[in-house]
Amino acid sequence: MASSRLPPVTLTLKQFVRRQQVLLLYRRILQAIRQVPDDSDRKYLKDWAREEFKRNKSATEEDAIRMMITQGNMQLKVLEKTLALAKS
Repeated sequence: MASSRLPPVTLTLKQFVRRQQVLLLYRRILQAIRQVPDDSDRKYLKDWAREEFKRNKSATEEDAIRMMITQGNMQLKVLEKTLALAKS
């Protein structure tokens, strides 16, 4: 039997919204990484992103999670700007 992707406990609305924000950020980071032209750089960034999200998977403190989402969005913007500059 395949394991479920759902968390083992019921989430509050706030936790559910935060979880969706984290998943959206993760997807957006991976989409940006796919645009990196060099294979080795792309693999490095993909591994880095995966490890960062795994490392912080067990975070439960609301303020810490908000801060990590903010930092992730800032890093995503830097990556997107760098990719845009590289294309021009």
